[in-house]
Amino acid sequence: CFDEFNRIDLDVLSVAAQQVACVLTAQRERRSEFVFVDGQSCSLRAGCAYFITMNPGYAGRQELPQNLKSLFRGVCMMVPDFGLIMRVKLASCGYYENQVIAKKFDILYNLCKQQLSKQTHYDYGLR
Repeated sequence: CFDEFNRIDLDVLSVAAQQVACVLTAQRERRSEFVFVDGQSCSLRAGCAYFITMNPGYAGRQELPQNLKSLFRGVCMMVPDFGLIMRVKLASCGYYENQVIAKKFDILYNLCKQQLSKQTHYDYGLR
């Protein structure tokens, strides 16, 4: 799994595209071994998979080249319902008034996001 894949320089992304294409071709042909473009031989497990995460639109992020973009299937994510997540976490800890407490925490976190510092090291998510 490659996290924030689109932060990698374009030169490196181009090499990664070639290597991913080699692995994908070997998987399609059901090989147990394959050779990379540079001549290095590698064994391949049948259940091997690769995943990337991206945050497009942020400063310092690259647009993936088309040859690399075509090797991955896109999955869109959405902003989670923090109130519901907090309610479930509180209920699982035994809080009977989980709905009321979760709503208060949700309001608190939203106020923190809106009114406190916007510096990147502050995170008011549910980490």
